[in-house]
Amino acid sequence: MKAAQFASYGGPEVLRLVEVEEPHAGPDQVRIAVRAAGVNGIDWKIRAGFMREMLPLSWPAGTGIDAAGVIDEIGAGVTGVAVGDPVFGSGSQTYAEYAVLSSWAVMPSGLSFEEAAGYPAPIETAIRIINQVGIKPGQTLLVSGASGGVGSAVIQVARQRGIDVIGTAGASSQDYVRSLGAVPTTYGDGLVGRVRAIAPVDAALDIAGSGVIPQLIELTGDPAKVLSIADFSAPEHGAQVSSEPSDMAGALAQAARMFSEGAFHLPVDQAFPLEDAARAQAVSQAGHVTGRLVITVS
Repeated sequence: MKAAQFASYGGPEVLRLVEVEEPHAGPDQVRIAVRAAGVNGIDWKIRAGFMREMLPLSWPAGTGIDAAGVIDEIGAGVTGVAVGDPVFGSGSQTYAEYAVLSSWAVMPSGLSFEEAAGYPAPIETAIRIINQVGIKPGQTLLVSGASGGVGSAVIQVARQRGIDVIGTAGASSQDYVRSLGAVPTTYGDGLVGRVRAIAPVDAALDIAGSGVIPQLIELTGDPAKVLSIADFSAPEHGAQVSSEPSDMAGALAQAARMFSEGAFHLPVDQAFPLEDAARAQAVSQAGHVTGRLVITVS
């Protein structure tokens, strides 16, 4: 099969489309014929070598953790799905024609493979960090970096729980953030004043890692009510960091349920064919994405 791999750390150019052996489903896994794969920030961070101590690799290495497709192989112990079922989920080396998933959910009617491929990491991250920061219904949450995949998911999950949301994003993304149910504002100089003019903030999430932890602490008044998924210096200020996935299967089921109820949607900003995986990661690395980037497999 064709798959995107890299044989050394480096820029997007080290990612190549190559012929490799097909993977197979082990116990408690399914294999899918991939129709689309989600492009996440962790993908290019691993490729660039930023995660080499936490996630050591064997060469050559595949890439990608999220995908949607059609089940064509079922491992021992798997129940509730059959060959031919369309699913989306989380696994490994998903920038490929076939991939093995360790967590999945059946795709609800009306959800496209392209959109579904962008769901797993953002929905799991959103639920985990909302729970971890301890925000409650009726309170106000500030989301720094609200227009990307995780930020979009956070807004929608929080709003479903009855949490008010203020979201920072670029000037061109203000209407998008508003459409998700948050009050938008721009990031940059004067952030504290702009947010205070909207509402007092009970907790804050740093999605973008743009050096705003001190301002978020100033707004919440409590470092323990600030959490980042992108700035690992946050604990130096007394704030939290979250990086370890928790209940992926539960998160996928919630995404499917919310989509069916018309309460969850992550638009696809750009879709790239598998042979353009390097370009997809370059766009992800550059930032300023509204919604999700995905790779399509024909």
